[in-house]
Amino acid sequence: MDESAITGESAPVIRESGGDRSAVTGGTLVLSDRIVVEITQRPGESFIDRMIGLVEGANRQKTPNEVALNILLASLTIVFLLAVVSLQPLAIFSRAQQPGIPDNAALDADGVTGIVLAALVVCLIPTTIGALLSAIGIAGMDRLVQRNVLAMSGRAVEAAGDVDTLLLDKTGTITLGNREAWAFIPVGGVDERALADAAQLSSLADETPEGRSIVVFAKTTYGLRERTAGELPTATFVPFTAQTRMSGVDLATPGLRGGGRQIRKGSASAVLAWVRESGGSAPPDTDHVVDGISASGGTPLVVAEVLTAGAADGGRTARVLGVVQLRDIVKAGMRERFDEMRSMGIRTIMITGDNPLTARTIAEEAGVDDFLAEATPQDKLDLIRREQAGGRLVAMTGDGTNDAPALAQADVGVAMNTGTSAAKEAGNMVDLDSNPTKLIEIVEIGKQLLITRGALTTFSIANDVAKYFAIIPALFAAVYPGLDTFNLMRLHSPQSAILSAVVFNALVIIALIPLALRGVRYTPGNAMAMLRRNLCVYGLGGLVVPFVGIKLIDLVVQFLPGIR
Repeated sequence: MDESAITGESAPVIRESGGDRSAVTGGTLVLSDRIVVEITQRPGESFIDRMIGLVEGANRQKTPNEVALNILLASLTIVFLLAVVSLQPLAIFSRAQQPGIPDNAALDADGVTGIVLAALVVCLIPTTIGALLSAIGIAGMDRLVQRNVLAMSGRAVEAAGDVDTLLLDKTGTITLGNREAWAFIPVGGVDERALADAAQLSSLADETPEGRSIVVFAKTTYGLRERTAGELPTATFVPFTAQTRMSGVDLATPGLRGGGRQIRKGSASAVLAWVRESGGSAPPDTDHVVDGISASGGTPLVVAEVLTAGAADGGRTARVLGVVQLRDIVKAGMRERFDEMRSMGIRTIMITGDNPLTARTIAEEAGVDDFLAEATPQDKLDLIRREQAGGRLVAMTGDGTNDAPALAQADVGVAMNTGTSAAKEAGNMVDLDSNPTKLIEIVEIGKQLLITRGALTTFSIANDVAKYFAIIPALFAAVYPGLDTFNLMRLHSPQSAILSAVVFNALVIIALIPLALRGVRYTPGNAMAMLRRNLCVYGLGGLVVPFVGIKLIDLVVQFLPGIR
């Protein structure tokens, strides 16, 4: 049975009738033979019912970036509103103290006009970033769509940029997904090429991914051409079954009745028992090789042969040729990708249903920061909650029903399109290509979205501060001559200053839309370095651009009719 949808372990397991190994779970796959099942689980106590209960108990948190931005924008809005509202009593008080000052359209005998107050509110509150937030979110979702990832909400893309911990499934994400042949280890003085030839012959009828990998490995490593049934007319192929746990081939010797060669490859216990039944024994180093491969997290397959001389003398010779080492192959470039994640301050954790020894071996080779072995659905959920309790945001991928609770709890849950409906419903993103490694790209897109928003927020706030110091001195310089020192732009009049600020406020939003859609270029690096760059480029730019822009507009609007 392939129970990876339940356990996450890639290796198939044997299920036999009766005993403790008889239970199977709906949604798992029968890889060989056939089964008849009796449903014994009571309603409400099945695996899927337990998963539903865990999903219902999951709850996503708001991202710290989202909370901080909301607080910042709300605070700035309140501050600028209070500043604008206070202008009216200040203007009335100023005119009462200095009645000889001439009226103008901005500041009359009744204080500040209503139109001026409305214009000031529009100019001074953070309208720029407020208008661009939607464009930034849409652009982030569009970049995901271009990579065949559907985000259920803009918050999901934003959360991807805030991720601190990345949970990655081992099978299909870090490794290629199936155990593949890695080495042929001969025993008892057998030639390595002879072992490779026997292993390939015994795997011709093995249609499992492991069997096909042995054929390909023997061909590419030792130059052994893959043979077909037509080239072996006297061969009888023995396919792999769950009962025998072996595959092989029987080759008859032409002209010798009853003579030939039998080759078997399979689990160590099954093949060694077959050798003993045929009158042979295993070399002393066989157990050492098998145990060494198992201890390193690999899977050993023993290859043996029985030679029959013929009916005349009935002689049989059984011997073990060697061991095939199967192992999970780590995808090329994964260590570099994880080093890149580490430079971004993201901690990577590999999740697998394999035993701790195998998990440790793969984790060290791939370069992940930590691993969770023999993971159950509850274990994954508990791990995510522990990370979130420490103030970290978590992203993970999954495709099985057993992943649904964790996907629902994770801040970024990416479900595979080929996965179960439960997984796709629980996640907040769906990868149409079902490529788990795309989670790393999703995080990078989220980072770019946050950097873009941070850059434009910095620009917007600096803009508002600059506009405040550009307008207020021009408005009250006639009343308080001391403020004329801060009137750096020497605007034509209070009326032209306010009109220029309103026009500039509208134009700058239009000018920034292309940048919001394209996004600020993101390169992995230190957070403080990115902050300094944003402050220098967008903070300083946000202070300078309004002074230049408003002054240029003022030079134009002062010639409009009605401007004094």
